Amino acid sequence: MGKLRVGIVGCGGIATQKHMPSLRANADLNEITAFCDILEERAVKAKADFGTPDAKVYTDYHDLVNDPDVDVVHVCTPNVAHCPITVSALEAGRHVMCEKPMAHTAADAQKMIDAWKKSGKKFTIGYQNRLRDDTQTLHASCEAGELGEIYFAKAHALRRRAVPTWGVFLNKELQGGGPLIDIGTHALDITLWMMNNYEPLSVSGQVFYKLGRLKDTPAGNVFGSWDPETYEVEDSAFGLIKMKNGAVIYLEASWALNILKSIEASTTLCGTRAGAELHHGGSYPKDELIYNTVEHNQLMEKTVSPGGAVDFFKGSVPAESVREQRQWLEAILNDTEPLVKPEQAFVVTQILEGIYKSAETGKEVFF
Repeated sequence: MGKLRVGIVGCGGIATQKHMPSLRANADLNEITAFCDILEERAVKAKADFGTPDAKVYTDYHDLVNDPDVDVVHVCTPNVAHCPITVSALEAGRHVMCEKPMAHTAADAQKMIDAWKKSGKKFTIGYQNRLRDDTQTLHASCEAGELGEIYFAKAHALRRRAVPTWGVFLNKELQGGGPLIDIGTHALDITLWMMNNYEPLSVSGQVFYKLGRLKDTPAGNVFGSWDPETYEVEDSAFGLIKMKNGAVIYLEASWALNILKSIEASTTLCGTRAGAELHHGGSYPKDELIYNTVEHNQLMEKTVSPGGAVDFFKGSVPAESVREQRQWLEAILNDTEPLVKPEQAFVVTQILEGIYKSAETGKEVFF
């Protein structure tokens, strides 16, 4: 097989800033041959910036997924559209990468799983944070049993004041929620992956609609001010997840919260042999991986040593999004499994939905 032919559905920020540049960085494996957006001018611009000279432009995703010159479809739309586009693409015989989260409801995620199993095609979800150096290193430690049994964990996705004020992020109907479903999903994915535990028993949680709807408090927001009248989603959310084996995960997510330190796509793991923490984003300009353990009857902390420079030579490591695309494209070409499996992403969606339901009903939600 030659280069894979990729079609992009949704040519907004996540496509132009993550998917398209990362695909172009792997130009030896793919070329982008089709673009679709409900705003035609956005698709036209994306073609000019990233497409082949003869790439096609569509405003209806049905036309793109049925284009015989497309092998792979990337779904980069608001959350509510993930399911119908993914299902249509799989039914049309295309491989699919869908941006996170898998879907805004577990019912839609189940439809995507069902369509994938019938299709015989590859399917994955865009959790690129698994491809960072620190997460890869910690995952290797977990797989080797160096932390022992991980029975308590925290999934961190906290921003102090960084509400995304563009696109449809504040639209509950199109997104399904706010920071919990947007950035909490990354932290939860990393934590479950480290624990290799995808069997939740129950969740309880609470979400808050506080700072986003205040009219008399200055926002102080990294991305500029927002309109409280159109701020429909939660500005923070918290959940306690009990697993069937007795393990517990505490998940915290916010776009706006009166805290000092921000942290995203991070996790704290407590095992029977050792513990570990990932610090990423927000208040951490550089990723930190810290192990804590006991050696020779002394409490010890270990961190990753920074790489040294070599005179006259420069080195660089591809960004996690570039690595994400490469392993995905190679999984298709080599008929191997992608790093992020649909069944795993489905559990993430189930848990997130459970936290929202628990907050709405005031009751613990059982699976």
